[in-house]
Amino acid sequence: MNKKFHQPFWFRDALSFTNDKICPPLNGGHNTDICIVGGGYTGLWTAIKIKQRQPNCQVTILEKGRCGQGASGRNGGCMLTFATKFPTLLRLFGVEEAIRLVTASEQAVFDIDNFCKRHNIDAEIRTDGALYTATNNVQNQQLHQPVELLSKHNINRWHTLSNNDAIRLSGTSKTLAAINTDAAGSLNPGKLVLGLKDIALSLGINIFEQTSMQSYQADNICTIQSSHGQVTSRKLIFAINAWTGKYLPWFKRHYALVSSDMLITRPIPEQLSQIGLKHGKAIADSRIFVHYYRTTLDGRLMFGKGGNLFAFANKVLAEFDQASSVEDKLKASFFDFFPTLSEQGNLFEPSWTGPSDRSVTGLPFFGTIPNQPNVSYGLGYSGNGVVQSFLGGEILASLALNIDNAWTRSFMAKGPLGKFPPEPIRYLGANIVKCAVNRKESAEDNNRSPWWFDNQLAKFAAAAGKSDK
Repeated sequence: MNKKFHQPFWFRDALSFTNDKICPPLNGGHNTDICIVGGGYTGLWTAIKIKQRQPNCQVTILEKGRCGQGASGRNGGCMLTFATKFPTLLRLFGVEEAIRLVTASEQAVFDIDNFCKRHNIDAEIRTDGALYTATNNVQNQQLHQPVELLSKHNINRWHTLSNNDAIRLSGTSKTLAAINTDAAGSLNPGKLVLGLKDIALSLGINIFEQTSMQSYQADNICTIQSSHGQVTSRKLIFAINAWTGKYLPWFKRHYALVSSDMLITRPIPEQLSQIGLKHGKAIADSRIFVHYYRTTLDGRLMFGKGGNLFAFANKVLAEFDQASSVEDKLKASFFDFFPTLSEQGNLFEPSWTGPSDRSVTGLPFFGTIPNQPNVSYGLGYSGNGVVQSFLGGEILASLALNIDNAWTRSFMAKGPLGKFPPEPIRYLGANIVKCAVNRKESAEDNNRSPWWFDNQLAKFAAAAGKSDK
């Protein structure tokens, strides 16, 4: 028997501050120009960008639950860019496109902020930048590698902090070194997604919630079937990320579902101020399965870690909708970073988790389905979807409208790059690699040399990090 659904903090918080009403489900027949399956960041940004380009285009969104109740309403709210993935971008896409994607992702941070200001979305956005830290000597040796390459191509917005500033701004004495950028920040992910839903409705976009797609056919016209209705559409867009494999099973080897687990404190603004966390920077260490954290406007501290629970055959597990199964480990890591906060009683809200769709490259991918040119998709954000979904909306809107531009010509819009092994090899391999990474990084934390075998296995997970090494 499935456990009761556990509402993550951000979405629950956003509902308490907004007048969001559930849109009625699809009932009967419905005709539209473009149908989008999925009402999270990707689907909403895509719908909005289509209407901005072609106001007369009829756009319909089908959402199986409530808009934003998936990854969009439960992520860490860290606004991070492609910059520290620049070496991978260069290798896959070449110099010109790699530079374009980095600069576009950095501009997107400010574009999202400006969009919210223009449309009165109170998403608690703070474009205070980001901090990537080293918490052991090995991380310290690798911290600056992407920065040196960015500088070589004259697009570097990162700089090294002094030791005192690194400790002060990160809020923890665990920090040995840090790099800082202005093109990043943090926001309330639940408030952003519900704000986007309001804007979509105001633009005349049809949204049917509590409407799960059962099947589709795509010939000259797309037919999308749900339990109580049917949509016919010229174009169909899948924007369902972790759920893609359920409906498009041939994608299952192109991504791996793994949990990202989070907890958040109750408001403690004075205590956070005392340890230096008076800003809205997104902060992450340099592990492969990183620790990441940020504060909120009302003085909370969110703390998370990726790479904990892998799903066999990419099945969206019931555990992804419950309190974190590694909550005790999360709290132990939290107090390792912030020991003075252990004196606070009744410190945490209930923890939560969610599925992250990790691609082989650590980068998202988009495209049209072979032999179905009127069906497109986007997924594989690999834990960095807040900013990248804004760019994904540009790609998917351009594909749907048959626009020839830099987004539709991009190699990022040409489908997935690489496959994971088939099951059960992938599942067994993922857990073997995870254990090797944990042993390797535990040894490094204790200034010991990792086993050679663990070092080699950890290379298979290198794409999972926030920064290339």
